Amino acid sequence: MPRHILPEAQIHTAIRETITNSHKDIVDEVKAAVASNDVVVVGMAQNPVPRKARKLLTAAGVEFKYLEYGSYVSMWRRRNAIKMWTGWPTFPQIFVKGTFIGGGADLEKLIASGELNKMLGR
Repeated sequence: MPRHILPEAQIHTAIRETITNSHKDIVDEVKAAVASNDVVVVGMAQNPVPRKARKLLTAAGVEFKYLEYGSYVSMWRRRNAIKMWTGWPTFPQIFVKGTFIGGGADLEKLIASGELNKMLGR
């Protein structure tokens, strides 16, 4: 499944560094959390879906790291860097054992099917 990403050769050399460094710190923070935690939920305030995902994980007895970045009116540019990195358009964004599994509905399916427990070796 190839993702549609503009090839670097089609980006002018004068702006490549700007693109590379645009909100790099927030992406690096998420990468570090994913590397050091079995389950990571990336969300935002005021959005009920990340809250539901956290409740599902808690009810399933799964420990997780939660990262929250702004709300509907704040930090949207910084959150956009995470969306561009994963290719996923909404929050929450959930990682299990280093694998991006999608959002809240995707998590719910993995819990219901028992696959989440398999991914976690439980």
